[in-house]
Amino acid sequence: MEFELSPRHAGGAAVHPIPGGWRLEMPPGGARLYRLAQLDDYARTLRSRLKHKPPWNFSLRARVSQADLPGTWGFGLWNDPFGLSLGFGGKPARLPALPQTAWFFHASPPNWLSLKEGIPGDGFFASTIHSPGIPSLLLAPAVAALPLCAIHPISRFFRRLAGGIIRQAGARINADVTQWHTYSIVWQNEGCTFYLDGDEILSTPISPHPPLGLVIWIDNQFAAWSPRGEFGYGTLENPAAWLEIQDVTIQSIQTVRSS
Repeated sequence: MEFELSPRHAGGAAVHPIPGGWRLEMPPGGARLYRLAQLDDYARTLRSRLKHKPPWNFSLRARVSQADLPGTWGFGLWNDPFGLSLGFGGKPARLPALPQTAWFFHASPPNWLSLKEGIPGDGFFASTIHSPGIPSLLLAPAVAALPLCAIHPISRFFRRLAGGIIRQAGARINADVTQWHTYSIVWQNEGCTFYLDGDEILSTPISPHPPLGLVIWIDNQFAAWSPRGEFGYGTLENPAAWLEIQDVTIQSIQTVRSS
């Protein structure tokens, strides 16, 4: 399956081609500036017209400059749920939505991205999320209520509510991410399976609702909604950092089975 990835960057970060792939780089800097290096195929596409649907198979080789990088990095699928655009400047109109994901994700402290007990909220993990298809306009009251999350009892109530409607699965990954590894995702209507160097690390019936966009990124951002109700987001001081990827492949399940 042919695909095209477009680079995006902020805060002095950059995307450079390397043999068989790309190098996503962030310069060192303080916590006041957002730094992002990203490849994706959805920036100028309506959410309803994103490219990827099951059955779908994704694989790449990757390594990063150090294991404990501040911020986040990863690769896989999502619906860009927090994107906001009114359609100016050639961008599609996009309002916030509930998340749909199937990806490999690294999140440093103080990130906390799990709504479920027993599912990793930070570190390096494989994860998938399925949310109900609530229209964006109906989510507006919830978005307007986010400032109330500064009050911990209210935040804990909202978190339990979100955890009750969002289905989530995840598995922690113990690997030296500074070395080359092959990461694979098999996405089907009935579930998702994740592999590291050909070994299965997570198989779950939780399948995100299509269509989704492909994203590969490294940044200095954090977002946290802890079990104690602590809610926050922002950017972190980071050293010079990079994520290298090679041999990106996307195929349909039918193609994989017939080859």
